[in-house]
Amino acid sequence: MNPLESQLDYPFGDAVPAPGDALPVVPGLRWLRMPLPFALDHINLWLLDDIREGSAGYTVVDCGAATDASRAGWEQVMAQHFDGKPLLRVLVTHCHPDHVGLADWLCTRWQVPLAMTAGEFGFARMMAAALPGVDGTSAVPHFRRHGLVDEAMLEKMQSRKNYYPSLVSAVPQAYDRLQEGQDVTIGGHAWRVIAGFGHSPEHASLYCAALNVLISGDMVLPRISTNVSVFAVEPEGNPLQQYLDSLDKFAGLPHDVLVLPAHGRPFRGLHTRMRQLQEHHTARLAEVVAACNDAPRTAAEIVPVMFRRPLDAHQLSFALGEALAHLHKLWRDGIVRRNIDADGMIRFRTTR
Repeated sequence: MNPLESQLDYPFGDAVPAPGDALPVVPGLRWLRMPLPFALDHINLWLLDDIREGSAGYTVVDCGAATDASRAGWEQVMAQHFDGKPLLRVLVTHCHPDHVGLADWLCTRWQVPLAMTAGEFGFARMMAAALPGVDGTSAVPHFRRHGLVDEAMLEKMQSRKNYYPSLVSAVPQAYDRLQEGQDVTIGGHAWRVIAGFGHSPEHASLYCAALNVLISGDMVLPRISTNVSVFAVEPEGNPLQQYLDSLDKFAGLPHDVLVLPAHGRPFRGLHTRMRQLQEHHTARLAEVVAACNDAPRTAAEIVPVMFRRPLDAHQLSFALGEALAHLHKLWRDGIVRRNIDADGMIRFRTTR
């Protein structure tokens, strides 16, 4: 366990549910875990007892990616842990494929509604349709402008046009809207929606005061920092500032709240983890400033400053987006200036 993790309390120790299993967390809420086909190899899903229109069954929070392994895990859960009761609702925290990938499959199978925020539903629909601007190839000119000149890597990114649709086969055509401050009743308990920004368009975390539980999605993770990237569809964005501002929304929650993250293990120590994340980004920002003191830097030149390991095309796309997010915060704060060369290449240097 690394020093930061040792500051958190993991009430379930090293226990994690196997794919297809369901581990009780608090009364009426069970923990599912499905495999993912990339380095971040799992996602946590949350199965909650529920009653809707007089029918007893379940609401699930997040779905897993549309892979054969996740479908097999779901088949086992439904056969062994549903006790003959139906799925009543699919609630998704945000539009990323590991969270929304099987939403249409589950909603269609059980003829139940999907609940998401408007921002997440809209982006999921756009990306599943591979619309220009949000398809995989849109990243190529975006990353070229920010210094990525490795043609082999750019070719790999170009080939990712159908990456999102390959993991999200479809998104339901209609949805129930979630929004900031809304109370969603699940199993007789009120779960308050906390909308977060920076990681995705309008991420929905859920807090239940009666159970003292926070389903944090990707906004607060125990081992890794949430990815915060500038994407081609919003090239002038300041997502790191949005993310840090969003963290403040959790400041009023109890210190002993049980956090159920999308990746990693359930933990207590929300405020400690928030401080760690804020300190992490402060340190990364300082590294970026130091790099930009010497010479104008592209985002691609900042990547090895922030990520000191070999990266494949999938990892590099996130790393480059995150490097740019840190540069954009410094630029918006007036700490670095941005210059656009005659060839369109974008570089940043400190203002001093």
